[in-house]
Amino acid sequence: MKKLTLLAMAVTASVSAFAADQFVYFGTYTEPEKSDGIYIATFDSETGKVGKPALAAKMERPSFLVIHPSKKYLFAVSEVKEGSVSSFKIDSETGLLTLINTLPTQGAHPCHVSTEPYGRCLFIANYTGGSTASYAIADDGSISEASFFQHTGSSVNERRQEAPHAHSANAGPNSKFVFVADLGTDEIVIYKLDSTTAKMTKHGVAKLKPGSGPRHFAFHPNGTKAYAINEMGMTVTAFNFDHEAGTLTEFQTIETIPEKNKSQKGLSTAEVQVHSSGRFLYGSNRGHDTIAAFNIDFSNGKLTKIGNVSIEGKTPRGFGIDETGSYFFAAGQGSDSVAVFKINEDTGNLKFTGEKIGVGIPVCVKFLQR
Repeated sequence: MKKLTLLAMAVTASVSAFAADQFVYFGTYTEPEKSDGIYIATFDSETGKVGKPALAAKMERPSFLVIHPSKKYLFAVSEVKEGSVSSFKIDSETGLLTLINTLPTQGAHPCHVSTEPYGRCLFIANYTGGSTASYAIADDGSISEASFFQHTGSSVNERRQEAPHAHSANAGPNSKFVFVADLGTDEIVIYKLDSTTAKMTKHGVAKLKPGSGPRHFAFHPNGTKAYAINEMGMTVTAFNFDHEAGTLTEFQTIETIPEKNKSQKGLSTAEVQVHSSGRFLYGSNRGHDTIAAFNIDFSNGKLTKIGNVSIEGKTPRGFGIDETGSYFFAAGQGSDSVAVFKINEDTGNLKFTGEKIGVGIPVCVKFLQR
């Protein structure tokens, strides 16, 4: 209790230091002397100023986070062999987290968690386990398991794709379908969702080029286009989405790094997000240590490369765009830092503000408007 009180004082002091309008949470890979769990900082979107990070909740390897649409709860996976997912209540004043409940994910190394738009269901992806699960979210923020699916299959890369490796699970904009990117099988596995019970049933599959390794998945705000970032192929694949049929139809695949760097060893992509304006898409390149920025054509959803920007650090596994759409936080897993960029609202370009935050092994960034 004493430790929690001290943390609350630290965060409150940071909040009172300037007029912060957002909290920003950092999921991490925990390691002694570096990270103990989920961290929080205050952020002022008027000035771009970030408060000093403090521990929001102690947890083992909370590699991915999601905030409930009500802004009352936060969910996090523990990316360990005996995987689990936890629900936390958010203190509206300090942003600190209080554990509600924890459930097993029934698979090893869960690496992604998300909710559907109405906040009734939660979804996880188990990477090593090669499986996915859904959970019902109660009014008090607690979670209960609804369904579990074990993926099967493999693909062309014998080292990386010897078995299924589910890497993300995202509900569609109408909450009727869930899309699970499986790096090991080169598939987006589609499930039909009953959002009143959180139960899923297998619906279909969208196949990608062999060896692509789809990782994360994002919908355009208009709900008719979707984008998968391919970890092994160093590409982004664009799809048309049919709301009624629940199908994805590929119409473009584009590189995330320059042609001259394609032969470089140790490259892989990680996160992908569409800007809230619907005009830009961003993807992270590990090894190349850059963010790839793209323009989105409003008429057809096609991507045009803007360029690559250094993250001013190493190994950008995750990133976040603040609630105003004005700032971009790039998490450097390999440099124990998070760099802050200003987003040019006209061009989509990212400009480093000079602000860099010290966070041990950061791998996920999520914002909460206060």
